[in-house]
Amino acid sequence: MSKQAANRTKKRVRRNLAEGKVYIHASYNNTIVTVTDMDGNTVAWSSSGSIGYKGSKKGTPYAAQLAAADATRKAQNMGVSQIDIVIRGTGSGREQAIRSIQATGVNVRSIIDATPVAHNGCRLTKRQRLK
Repeated sequence: MSKQAANRTKKRVRRNLAEGKVYIHASYNNTIVTVTDMDGNTVAWSSSGSIGYKGSKKGTPYAAQLAAADATRKAQNMGVSQIDIVIRGTGSGREQAIRSIQATGVNVRSIIDATPVAHNGCRLTKRQRLK
């Protein structure tokens, strides 16, 4: 049984990519960095929580810096050398994550801020009246 099970498992495919996109989602509580190919398929990812930080420390700029460096290092192992950065959110790790990616030696082609902004959608709840 063990020989058959060993034959069925798929081998992980190593891709050789020259360029990719980095999506940084910086919230107040965490920073998630995802590296994709140009089609949008995930190549590597990291977050402040996956590095080992817990609680409010995940929202710090230093944790975002480590998460971005970790994700780009994984992507560089797959051959990514040119990167477009797309950043979303208003967390404190925005700027530090970008600086960390630039420091790893990857060629940054563009930086796009795609933070979603509400255009007065749903009506807010009724304000509470104080006595």
